[in-house]
Amino acid sequence: MHKPTQRAIGRGERVLPGVWRLRLPLPWPGVPHCNAWAIGAGDGIVLVDTGMHGPGSLGHLERAMAQVSLRLESVRLIVCTHAHSDHCGEAPVIAERAGCEIWIHPRHEHFARAAADPGEALARRVEIARQSGVPEVPLQKWAEARRGQGFGIKGELRADRDLLPGVIVDSDLGGWEVIETPGHAPSHVVLHQPERRLLVSGDHVLGRVSHFYEYGYTPDPVQEFLDSLDRVEALDVRLAMPGHGRPFTDLPGHVAANRSLVFERLEAVRTALGGGPLTAFELAPLVYGPLFVEATAQWLMNKLLCYLEHLERRDEVERVSALDGAPERWIILRS
Repeated sequence: MHKPTQRAIGRGERVLPGVWRLRLPLPWPGVPHCNAWAIGAGDGIVLVDTGMHGPGSLGHLERAMAQVSLRLESVRLIVCTHAHSDHCGEAPVIAERAGCEIWIHPRHEHFARAAADPGEALARRVEIARQSGVPEVPLQKWAEARRGQGFGIKGELRADRDLLPGVIVDSDLGGWEVIETPGHAPSHVVLHQPERRLLVSGDHVLGRVSHFYEYGYTPDPVQEFLDSLDRVEALDVRLAMPGHGRPFTDLPGHVAANRSLVFERLEAVRTALGGGPLTAFELAPLVYGPLFVEATAQWLMNKLLCYLEHLERRDEVERVSALDGAPERWIILRS
């Protein structure tokens, strides 16, 4: 007899003197929680990432903060590692309540545009899926389930200051350098505290190897991600604090594992296309195997399209557009 799944609740814990992990629940299968990081700063804190806005979400954040003797009114600055709902969704609410600024990278239109017009964003996703060969019946079922869900943010995401290299986030632990790490999202940055060798890594490098790329906003998110791995690998870091999961050491090992998985997926795409032209939807189960199921299809298709465009830019594959609205197919180019 299976035990009922226990609903996650907000939890807070001290990781280092002056640094607290706020573990916040998420409604997504396979991604049960995210982290916000509270860093001591004078008479309050810098809050790095905020969690997603939804029913009861602010209560979970307040509960996690109370466990480490913090309050929302203690927030002196909100810093968002990137513009995804689980990292910035509560930012407008907290900023209004605490009377503080929000700092985020200026390339956050990939989220802000969709949040401002959910209908247009859904229509765009449907068209990309149709062009990629997703069958009409499951596509419409997915679209109907998505319609009216919202984007996990309350209010408008604003940038009181652009989070760019050269900006320093002050704290009791010293200044945190901003390092651009696009790939996962055009807006992604990490924060590095060099004297204490600390890194707030957001979703760029997690404790487990897991990739996601924001499709359609930059020419080659996969190459951006690889370049960002090089940038982070060069840092002297003893402890990384990610956007999901526990803090981890051995950043170089995690970077190498992420790089290896990218190369593995790219090779799987090449191998699968060796059998002849395929739509992206036909290609997906060959690349991902049993990982490609209904619950993961959107996420994995998104990444696959980024892999294909990366190889296209390297003149290794080519898309073949069909007539009469048929989905496009991909072929491998032989040298």
